[in-house]
Amino acid sequence: MSSVVLLQFGSDPFSFRFEDLQGRPAFTFNTPPLWVPSNSFFYFGPRTSPGYIVYGNNPLNLPMSHLMRQERDKSSSRYFTSQSGNNYKWRMSNTRMECMDGRTLLASWDLSSPEDDFHARLTIKPSGLHIVTEIVTTLILNRMAQDLNWQ
Repeated sequence: MSSVVLLQFGSDPFSFRFEDLQGRPAFTFNTPPLWVPSNSFFYFGPRTSPGYIVYGNNPLNLPMSHLMRQERDKSSSRYFTSQSGNNYKWRMSNTRMECMDGRTLLASWDLSSPEDDFHARLTIKPSGLHIVTEIVTTLILNRMAQDLNWQ
């Protein structure tokens, strides 16, 4: 099985979409007046402060801070625990983010070149497909945290 590559259209972390290389929609993220996404629900606190996330019909509320934990001071990496209880890490920079399972790369997000007609490219490896919703959710969450300067 080969990797899945998704192109990000739009730079606003609150309003963008991912499409596959054939132009088919994969994920759309926006902030309509009444927010009802199909797989992940983002509930923010006052003034867009971190709140919690709910996956699908799961009755558990996961604090956003738990899905982007910093385990060492001054580290740019952020950690999250999947619904199955496994721990994963996002290695982060301004132009690239990598989702890791130990030393195994599950997904990477790369900012595009100015000449590209898309904003970024998300590549999901076969080893990451079983947690694709959690990968995309935590990617979005970490991008929002960068944009809003959450500590």
